[in-house]
Amino acid sequence: MKEMMYRKYSQELLNETATPFGEEHEGEEGLGGLFGSHAKGEASTSRTEQPTSSGGGGDQSSTPTLDKYGTWLNAQAKKGVLDPILGREQELLRVAQILARKKKNNPILIGEPGVGKTAIVEALAQRIVSNEVPISLLNKRIVSVDLAGMVAGSMYRGQFEERMKGIISELKGNPDIILYIDEIHTLVGSGNSQGGLDAANILKPALSRGEIKVIGATTLEEYRKSIEKDGALERRFQKVMVEAPDAHETLDILKKLRPRYEAHHHVSYSDEALLEAVRLSERYVTDRFFPDKAIDAMDEAGAYAFIAHQKPLDLSRYEEKIAEAAKLKQKAVAESDYELAIKYRDEEKAAKTALAEYKGQLERGELLSEKVVVGIAEVQKVVSMASGVPVESFTKDDLTALSELGSKLKARVKGQDHVVDAVASAIQRNRIGLRDPNKPIGSFLFLGSTGVGKTLLAKRIACELFGSEEAMIRVDMSEFMERHAVSRLVGAPPGYVGYDEGGELTTKVKRRPYSVILFDEIEKAHHDVHNLLLQLLDDGILTDSNGGKVSFKNTIVIMTSNVGTRQLEEFGTGIGYRDASSTDYSQLSKEVIEKMLKKSFAPEFLNRIDKIVTFNALSKEVLRDIVDIQLGELTERLQGLELEITYSDKARAFLVEKGFDPKLGARPLNRAIAEYVEDMVTQAIIDGEVKSPGAYLVDVEKGKAPSKLQIVSAS
Repeated sequence: MKEMMYRKYSQELLNETATPFGEEHEGEEGLGGLFGSHAKGEASTSRTEQPTSSGGGGDQSSTPTLDKYGTWLNAQAKKGVLDPILGREQELLRVAQILARKKKNNPILIGEPGVGKTAIVEALAQRIVSNEVPISLLNKRIVSVDLAGMVAGSMYRGQFEERMKGIISELKGNPDIILYIDEIHTLVGSGNSQGGLDAANILKPALSRGEIKVIGATTLEEYRKSIEKDGALERRFQKVMVEAPDAHETLDILKKLRPRYEAHHHVSYSDEALLEAVRLSERYVTDRFFPDKAIDAMDEAGAYAFIAHQKPLDLSRYEEKIAEAAKLKQKAVAESDYELAIKYRDEEKAAKTALAEYKGQLERGELLSEKVVVGIAEVQKVVSMASGVPVESFTKDDLTALSELGSKLKARVKGQDHVVDAVASAIQRNRIGLRDPNKPIGSFLFLGSTGVGKTLLAKRIACELFGSEEAMIRVDMSEFMERHAVSRLVGAPPGYVGYDEGGELTTKVKRRPYSVILFDEIEKAHHDVHNLLLQLLDDGILTDSNGGKVSFKNTIVIMTSNVGTRQLEEFGTGIGYRDASSTDYSQLSKEVIEKMLKKSFAPEFLNRIDKIVTFNALSKEVLRDIVDIQLGELTERLQGLELEITYSDKARAFLVEKGFDPKLGARPLNRAIAEYVEDMVTQAIIDGEVKSPGAYLVDVEKGKAPSKLQIVSAS
């Protein structure tokens, strides 16, 4: 008897140890799973079997096809699985009225994605369960059918049609069932194999006779593309338009959903967090709709807070016990000590159970020292991660940063303080909330000759506000001189090459909605381009070739132009050529520029620009400041080569003289630094005269009229 017992244990232990450690099993694991194989088999069978009744008391269901491909919303409502809904009384009443009709009693919910179409149907199921509906809807059952699941696997001709006919037959035999089809536009063409019918044509006869009741849901765009084109199908449905709720209604919805999300994430939401989710999603998530985008912000904020406050996982102690017990068990089996092997098997099983319990406690939030509260900071963090732009609240630090914006820009853009002040004021108004939120943050027209800092200021604004110069979208308007080129901005119209590719401007703004848009040399663009920009400047929106609306509400629009500079030059002086020192000159400049602006741009275009500013000429005093900035940047680059370079005052003055050209601004200075400093240092490094690490001084060469600079040791 003892020998037979050992033989039994030996076979079981050998079978068990043949399984690699760490592999997951269903049901019981280890030796317990071997001893309980019968129970495991029963459990496996129960998992694969589907319920055969839709709510009746018998064993045989009267709706086998609906049971297989559908989800019974009434049953989910009884279990409390469905989220509660707030409002939508008008839509629910309209749906109830349509369902009570004798014929064509099929409502179709039409609205943008995320506005709550499916939630209305779920609310109807909840009210049916709680008997809060008209008599005509009492004891009705709503089933949501997965159309894709019906098409999947129908490889033989007529198989899909058979399934559809089966559903129609079951609906006719059970008039208390209402069929719900989400994305109902997929009916058109679904299952349409060669020589077969699609789902829409199969449903049409039963729909028109009122033998079945169907609730559909789709977007307005898909309704126009698919259902509206099929007049026979369209007339069988009654439209129910579902509009997005406003911010106040969305806030009430979040408060209604708060207990469910608190239970799921094991956190607590403050009222301020819900308000912030609505405010930030409305302001920064412009391509989606309420309440979906606000719910997503609340949901992810809860997930972020729960994960951030979790303790580090201490799984190693459990895994070490499991590994040690498994190792000793295998050793005991090899030595034919089966009683000892069974002991280690039990230890391994206990360690695995403890590990599973520990993981469950972590998932349920039972190991948190205190309840995690989701506040404003968590909501701001997740919206910031989703949008790519910091959206901190207006704390003291943020207000300080706003007040310092002008000084930061002036530190890099020299000689244009009046322009910087105008731009900074517009940005500050927007961030505080005084400006119309439906327009771009600011729109500016920069006037002045080349090299005075127009593009540089645009880059610095992008860097200070949006974190990087890459946040600037530059559009060279000299490429849009022809009338047909306007389609490049918003996309080619239907039927033309590149229709599906989208526009250059709209596509870039979709990808990076928080950016500075620079329209360089705007006067060179065709007048149709100016007309296109009217909508952008006034409403903060452009409509692309696909009919989609692209928001520009979080962009800064900057246009540059040389209008008036040539005309002023004819008078012996020119804007951007030297400082306007006299009152007569200032008045002359203003009159000439206004005249040329009216000649080049339509009044309605100029009237939509927030500020038209003129850049000053760059004097030698301003160039000295620019020299310091550019030499400082060069010094930082040379530090990477372990070279410490300083510059004498004479060297700086030399560069200013070589780089000063009143007609070209600061660009000659860039070339002078490259020619007289960078080339010299490069050649000195190649010749071995400059070695790293080391400190060196750049000075003018000795002589009455120095023609170049020299580099010498600073020691």
